[in-house]
Amino acid sequence: MKTLPISRYRFFQKIQPLSLLKKITGKTVTGCLQVFSASGSWSIYIDEGKLIYACYSEKMFEPLYRNLQRLSQQVSTLPRGIHEQLRAIFETGIENQAIPNPDYLAICWLVDQKYISPSQAAALIEQLALEVLESFLRLEEGSYEFIPESFLDDMPKFCHLNLRLLVERCQTSRCDAAYPETSPFSPAHLSESLQTNQSQSQTQPAVKLPNLNKGNQSVTYSNGILTENISTVDNSRQQTIPLPAEKKLYTIFCIDDSPTVLTSIKSFLDEQMFSVVGVTDSLQALMKIIRTKPDLILLDISMPDLDGYELCSLLRKHTYFKNTPVIMVSGKTSFVDRAKARMVRASGFLTKPFTQGDLLKVIFQHIV
Repeated sequence: MKTLPISRYRFFQKIQPLSLLKKITGKTVTGCLQVFSASGSWSIYIDEGKLIYACYSEKMFEPLYRNLQRLSQQVSTLPRGIHEQLRAIFETGIENQAIPNPDYLAICWLVDQKYISPSQAAALIEQLALEVLESFLRLEEGSYEFIPESFLDDMPKFCHLNLRLLVERCQTSRCDAAYPETSPFSPAHLSESLQTNQSQSQTQPAVKLPNLNKGNQSVTYSNGILTENISTVDNSRQQTIPLPAEKKLYTIFCIDDSPTVLTSIKSFLDEQMFSVVGVTDSLQALMKIIRTKPDLILLDISMPDLDGYELCSLLRKHTYFKNTPVIMVSGKTSFVDRAKARMVRASGFLTKPFTQGDLLKVIFQHIV
């Protein structure tokens, strides 16, 4: 697909939304189509010609909350007050930060917490895409660019939707309004979506986030309350236990000899979702890691006494940390550095200097 970078446009021009969508339906097309207008911007994410997500910048969380409300009428695992919890974790304090698609991170989190299943996430994304496309198809003027790489590249994929069929459904939306039973969130359509996406979800990598599972009991944290769901035949019993409000969801262990870097990491991560433990001494870090048992480790390569490669190798020899995500952090980006990281079984690589978006992306890649 041939497009011009956004910087080449001095003024908006006439555009044809259907023509743009047609250009990104080829099997070789993967990336993000971004379309800009005076009222906002649209982002349409494509994987091999199939839509995996779509959003509108001016209404990113509003459609998500509205459709979660509809979905909660059919999915009993969605708790009351989920909107407030999502708002506190993914909206508060990030309005002015360059973090792309916190709404997609919110959906990943809902799946991890088992509030919705991957197939239900697919149905949710489908409905959100319909709303985004419906507004996009009305666009007459704007500018656009196609970005081959996107924030969602390494994130879990819950669906691959046919763009042509979605556009056809948008064009018949008035019929859907006249016949509510055909709404994408009607029981019949939800059942169909679950069956359609079942085979797709089996081929996608499992969504893995640390949780507090104990046998047949799943423990979830919401608004300072620890809720224990006990699996029984009727799956109906619940016990609610008060928990201190300062309890964190994920523990991130950071090892870096620069206090400035540790301070930046702490400021980048929302304390309502992450508990950040920072250590500047790599020798002391080993024993502290064993006591803390973090969900993810950020490890600076250039450390005195015991460098990041050596420490990562030692961690991998410990039974508990064989599969704990270890992210090597370094200003060195050569092939040799990355090869050494792979040799000691590091999970990923984060290049200094990094932004808040870079940090969140690598964390969600490995705890999702």
